[in-house]
Amino acid sequence: MTLRRRVLLSGAVLLGLVLVLGVWWGVRVAQAASALQRLSDVTQPVLDALPAGDTEVLTEQLPALRTAAAEARSATEDPIVRASGHLPWLGDDVRAVAAVARAADELAGAPAQALIDLSAATDGDAAGSEDSGLDLSALVAAAPAVAEASDTLLALRSDLEGVDPERLIGPVRTGVDRLSPLLAADPTQLRTAADLAARLPELLASGGERRYLLLAMNPAELRTQGGIVGSVVVLTVRDGVLTLTDQRGTADLPELDTPALPLTEQETALYGDRLGRWIQDVVLSPDFPRAAQLAAAYWEQVVGDRVDGVLATDPVALTAVLAAAGGSVTVDGRQVSPDELIGLLLREAYLAYGDPRDGDAFYARTAAAAFTALTGVMGDPAALTATAGALADQVDAGRFRLWSADPADQRALAGTPLAADFLSGADQGAAVGVFLDDTTAGKLGADLEVRVSAEIAGCTEPVPTARITVRLEYRPPADIADYPEQVLGDGGAGVPAGWIATNLSVYSARHGSAGTMTRDGSPIGGERASTDGRTVHTVTSRLAPDGSQEYVIEVPAPGGTLDLHTTPTVDAPGRLTADCAR
Repeated sequence: MTLRRRVLLSGAVLLGLVLVLGVWWGVRVAQAASALQRLSDVTQPVLDALPAGDTEVLTEQLPALRTAAAEARSATEDPIVRASGHLPWLGDDVRAVAAVARAADELAGAPAQALIDLSAATDGDAAGSEDSGLDLSALVAAAPAVAEASDTLLALRSDLEGVDPERLIGPVRTGVDRLSPLLAADPTQLRTAADLAARLPELLASGGERRYLLLAMNPAELRTQGGIVGSVVVLTVRDGVLTLTDQRGTADLPELDTPALPLTEQETALYGDRLGRWIQDVVLSPDFPRAAQLAAAYWEQVVGDRVDGVLATDPVALTAVLAAAGGSVTVDGRQVSPDELIGLLLREAYLAYGDPRDGDAFYARTAAAAFTALTGVMGDPAALTATAGALADQVDAGRFRLWSADPADQRALAGTPLAADFLSGADQGAAVGVFLDDTTAGKLGADLEVRVSAEIAGCTEPVPTARITVRLEYRPPADIADYPEQVLGDGGAGVPAGWIATNLSVYSARHGSAGTMTRDGSPIGGERASTDGRTVHTVTSRLAPDGSQEYVIEVPAPGGTLDLHTTPTVDAPGRLTADCAR
């Protein structure tokens, strides 16, 4: 055979191979595109129904969803198709189809089935009753699938990074667009969800028992982390079933002679020994793990029982969760809607009773009744979905916190809004704090409107500046001066009856500058201290009825970003962020 014939034969073979591969590529891509279109058509009604807690559509469509997802994934995992993901023009489409198909195939497996099982478990009496407690064992069973779903969505976000949706062809763009609600989840939250889901069986005592203190904070008397601890509830979890096993008002929780745990010199200088002697004041510290450790130690000394963790929340969060669940509270024979709950707890409880201890006891009974109300409504999957969404919002707002005595649990919580580890968190060093503490020793915070905002200036400078504005407006009833002492305070703050006194403390970033502060446009001095490598600048606001003040704090914002921790009040959340992009 001559050289020419060999070359021609080799060329013909090569051309044939290219044609065969091209036809094969075309067939597999067509199969993937067809499967993706079917997958997109099946997915849309499922995504429309799930936010309302309706899993029936998922149950009906799951076989078709799994088939389409498996076919699309099989086609896109062909080596020839996978290699074409590096080609110009078509590469983005191939990579997007492969990423979506892989994610859909994984989500349609254990996560989808777990969602269906969870819905069935919470339907009707399966969620428990007022007598049996709240059965959360279905959440425990679903935990591994939640972790898997979170990991899948994180991988999908990574796979689609750098892919421009506007450059995708029609069917591919539609498939990606229909998954956009899932892709909108914050990656940090997804990672946190995966980590916490892995610890959920332990947190909910699968195969054992755990006891948690629930601190019911009262923002009518502000403390750094939200409000003074108005009552304490013990929640016992046994094999995933949550029951209320004890409740105490502050009259049952006396002052200790010495702090429940040794305090550091810095803590004593900032808060005095109240931090460790009164359970009401453990939340003077801006660090929830520290507050929780003090509360747990206090409880063990006073009551004699050890606890495995501490939670904290406030009436604003409770109201939001109850409203989402569609529940109401029955306390002392009176039915109270969620809209009435805040006013009942923050003001009426202290006007209806002459003895402050009776008002605190009423607060404790109402908190317990709210738990009972939640237990009664959680049998509805739609209510469960709405409640979970409302609870997540309250966690982000800093109104729901959790500490675990188990080091593994606490590692999973670290750095999350649930942990609220402003001082002790390893990754909280850049965060800045602006916190409020009532010094009137009354219950006037219900009438104090707090507005906090933040913006970044000088974004072209080497170190931009964060400008934090705190506006306090005090709008009590006209006859506030005639209210009882338990509302007005004991006079120790040195202000006339009906006035409100509040400490405002600015915590710098760790090893950062304290910056400057003005009040109504004028520089203000105040006291300075330090803790955890942070400078603390504290001033006192004294407001007459219908008075207002505006504080402006300027601190460095390296990188043009600000993570601000603040006191959650009746009308202001406990977390804010700002950056140069806004």
